[in-house]
Amino acid sequence: MKEVLRILEKDARSTPEQISTMTGMSVEKVRKAIEQAEKKRAIVKYKTIVNWEKAGEEQVWALIEVKVAPQRDVGFDSIAERIYRFPEARSVYLMSGTYDLAVMVVGKSMREVASFVSEKLAPLDSVQGTVTHFLLKKYKEDGEILEGEEGVKRLPVTP
Repeated sequence: MKEVLRILEKDARSTPEQISTMTGMSVEKVRKAIEQAEKKRAIVKYKTIVNWEKAGEEQVWALIEVKVAPQRDVGFDSIAERIYRFPEARSVYLMSGTYDLAVMVVGKSMREVASFVSEKLAPLDSVQGTVTHFLLKKYKEDGEILEGEEGVKRLPVTP
């Protein structure tokens, strides 16, 4: 099953027939493995990585460090859920270190991201403080190089 998941993680468009050829498993066994993984939510979503800059759409991404006061009996889970329910929040992670949550946010402008932080995120009861870092350029996302050509970069050997 893990081999099937690794193949799909690399390319979600891989068909059960292609995976069968790569792994030596029967097509039916591959289909069942995928179905089980989807039911258990080991496969959460099939995703396409889009380089929006090359598609002609400006997006502003920010990493927001959030310091929170954990709540009795639920710890960080309750505040994390309130934050991940906002459509602006693309990813929310519990972190070790100087802040508690890392929140990846996307908006159409810096003003939109700043409004999200000041009007929605910072006023939440458990939030003690935030630090916003704006992403200036994406070079690689989810293991895929976005800028330049991927390939071997060797100097030619001359006699």
